[in-house]
Amino acid sequence: MIIEVLVGSGISAVAGFFLAKKLDDAKYDVLVAQAQAKAKVIEHEAEMLLKNAKHEIAQKELEVQKKYDEEVAKIQRDFERKELLLEQKEKELNELIQEEITKDRTLQREFKNIEKEKVRLAKQKEIYESKIKDAEKLIERGAGLTKTEAKEIILKQTKDNIRAEMAHIVRKAIKEAEKNAKKEAFWVIAQATTRYAGEFAGERLINVVHIPNDEIKGRIIGRDGKNIKSLESTLGVDIIVDDTPNAITVSHFSIYRRQVATEVINRLVEDGRIHPARIEEVHNKVLQEFETKVLEEGENVILELGLGNCAIHQELVKLIGKLKYRASYGQNVLGHSIEVARLAGVMAAEIGADELLAKRAGIMHDIGKALTDDYEGSHVTLGYDIAKRYNEPPEVLNAIKSHHGEEEIKSIEAAVVCTADTLSAARPGARREVLESFLKRVQGIEEIASQHEYVRLAYAINAGREVRVIVEADLVNDDEAVLMSQEIAQEISEKISFPGEIKVMVIRELRAVSYAS
Repeated sequence: MIIEVLVGSGISAVAGFFLAKKLDDAKYDVLVAQAQAKAKVIEHEAEMLLKNAKHEIAQKELEVQKKYDEEVAKIQRDFERKELLLEQKEKELNELIQEEITKDRTLQREFKNIEKEKVRLAKQKEIYESKIKDAEKLIERGAGLTKTEAKEIILKQTKDNIRAEMAHIVRKAIKEAEKNAKKEAFWVIAQATTRYAGEFAGERLINVVHIPNDEIKGRIIGRDGKNIKSLESTLGVDIIVDDTPNAITVSHFSIYRRQVATEVINRLVEDGRIHPARIEEVHNKVLQEFETKVLEEGENVILELGLGNCAIHQELVKLIGKLKYRASYGQNVLGHSIEVARLAGVMAAEIGADELLAKRAGIMHDIGKALTDDYEGSHVTLGYDIAKRYNEPPEVLNAIKSHHGEEEIKSIEAAVVCTADTLSAARPGARREVLESFLKRVQGIEEIASQHEYVRLAYAINAGREVRVIVEADLVNDDEAVLMSQEIAQEISEKISFPGEIKVMVIRELRAVSYAS
């Protein structure tokens, strides 16, 4: 049984082997057939790709050849154009060479003529000098004097004549000095008068209005900003409502408008009713009160200065009061005008001029600044026109015009007003400037002056109102110094922004030192 089983198993194994081999051979044939089919497909695709590549290469070659032909044609055209231009330039150059040759020949002829003329003039000079010597000998023989003796006689006579003329000039100058001595003394006293130390009012550009609570802020703004727009258009100021607790800001350059706006807002807050119609009503009422207030302020100033009997027109008095709400360089204009009036009165009294007239001119000299917010033009022109309209004296009109150099000073009263105006403005602390802008302006002035040729040193003095320029004396003469001062002044006017005027002084100093031993 065991042997039969083993034989049967062997037979089964052999049969299985042959059967598997036959199946593998069949699969192999199938795989070979599939591979051959895929190889044919790949070969066909490769032939197609090669054909397309050859076609594209041919097209690229045609395009490259076309571009090459175009570039060659373009280069040929440029070459022909440049060749033609070169021929034209060569022709023009030849013509210029011929012209230069012709000019050179002409110049050579002229040079020869000049040389001949020099020889002729030298001969004439020799003849002229010989004749002068002969004439001098004849004069010496006729006068019985030598040339040196005659020269000494002429010099002596000239000195005597000049001495007589100098004496005449000195006598004339002494008489004019005696005639003008009193006037000159008045000027000296006026300039030397002690400065008046009045109060200084520093004004700002904003007013802060106290608000009880944030609810009032919302009512001031109104629905869709209706109330705040009405406030700004009616009052003519900017109103700033921010996160600052219990406060809003009123901003404007005009102090008068800020004060009116501040009063209107305070009353509206107290009343609680804030709407466009109420804003208009309160504004009109406050304006009337301020008109009365500025008139009272002006009357008080007039009485304080002792001008109550001078019959000053009421409109001018009102404008004087309005100066309280005007500032210039941080200096309150009314305070400045009162200073000027008092200084002018003191100086006029000291030199025997009209004290009241000087005070009147002093308080009026800047009255035009009360009108600059509402009318166009400089405060000098506006002040002069309004004062002339209300029949102010000629001395007052002259002071208004002359304190800024727009008219010559014609009276002592106008002169003391100009002096007092300068003293009040120059008083330490009277006016304020931003330090940074001041230093920048002074530095710019010195740099402009230093950049000029032959300048050794330049420095600004008198708070930047004057610049002194020291130049090399042996390289710059008097005429050039005058011209340099004008050039520097013109350049400063063009490049630097400044109030008033700047005096440019060019100094040339030559010091000669020697020692005796």
